[in-house]
Amino acid sequence: MIFTGGLRVCLAAQPADLRRSFEGLALLVRGALKEDERSSQIFVFTNKRRDRIRLLYWDGTGLWLMTKKLEAGNFSWPKVPEGAAKIALRAEALEMLLSGLDLKGARMRPWYEEPAAAGSS
Repeated sequence: MIFTGGLRVCLAAQPADLRRSFEGLALLVRGALKEDERSSQIFVFTNKRRDRIRLLYWDGTGLWLMTKKLEAGNFSWPKVPEGAAKIALRAEALEMLLSGLDLKGARMRPWYEEPAAAGSS
């Protein structure tokens, strides 16, 4: 799955009951995260075992609900500051999380570096 760099991602800090569907997760977005579920950002939830992820996204016409269940292992959840209900992620970090990469210790690098100007040393 490819997410564009301009996409805003809001990760819920606490595990959620992923039996919830559209309305239940929208209620969590409004209540616990203090966000608007129709704000065109992806809201990311996980369960206690961190072997499932649910994404809630408003595309302008309706809500999308996407789920990923791992057959083995768990997602490497980023460290969340004490007392925080949510953290913002870059779209690239969400891609890494969904792909099974460990976000701990990972750092974003520039995608492109300007070559040295011709003639300069």
